[in-house]
Amino acid sequence: QVQLVESGGGLVQAGGSLKLSCAASGRTVSSSAMGWYRQAPGRAREFVSSISKSGDRTNYADSVKGRFTISRDNAKNTVYLQMNSLKPEDTAVYYCATFFVEAAITTAALVKYWGQGTQVTVSS
Repeated sequence: QVQLVESGGGLVQAGGSLKLSCAASGRTVSSSAMGWYRQAPGRAREFVSSISKSGDRTNYADSVKGRFTISRDNAKNTVYLQMNSLKPEDTAVYYCATFFVEAAITTAALVKYWGQGTQVTVSS
């Protein structure tokens, strides 16, 4: 019985910043790799970032590399996504996920649990 709840989404102008949080129940955060995906209306869900079980390795999509930073606080059962220099193309629903594995992977096929999503809208 695992629950992932995202928060921190909202409306921001291009160039602005937002920090997303994903609060996990139980031992979810400390037991596996975690990640973020996003999906815009009419588009496929795409990988954004992931972080290994211990937080020592991270992975980023090319589209967000250098702008987004993923981190985790296992003591608080929480994973974060700091988003800087936001662009209109970053507009999407952002989903937190936990993986079956411990490495910072990218494939959605190995996602075990999904959060409900939080809306991020970047205006021009």
